[in-house]
Amino acid sequence: MAENMIESGKLPADGLVTITHVIYGLHAFTVITGLLSPMLIVTAFLTGWPSILAVVLNYIKRSEARGTYLESHFRWQIRTFWFALLWVVVAWLLVFTLIGIPLAIVVVSIAGLWVLYRVARGWLRLNDKLAMPV
Repeated sequence: MAENMIESGKLPADGLVTITHVIYGLHAFTVITGLLSPMLIVTAFLTGWPSILAVVLNYIKRSEARGTYLESHFRWQIRTFWFALLWVVVAWLLVFTLIGIPLAIVVVSIAGLWVLYRVARGWLRLNDKLAMPV
């Protein structure tokens, strides 16, 4: 199993693994809040304080994860956040045109499902001590 956990070198500290679980938990909390509220998933993911806190933690702890399988999880989490933000901006630009409103709803819905998928997939692979694909 150790060969699955590391590709390039060292094992991460247990505390860093715990923090990575907490980060996925914060993102999941925001996604679940979005599902249970009238807000869309991706909007809750981006504007919810748990996801913002999670991304801040990603950037603070990123250097500690370097060289471990957790580095790929941090990259996965950070990219998920920023790409979701990009799609929300695109959707908001579409909302300003009457014709674009239905398209904006589609964009945000697909982005929300994509965020949910990425949080679930990442957390499951973390639980198995596996790196995320590049």
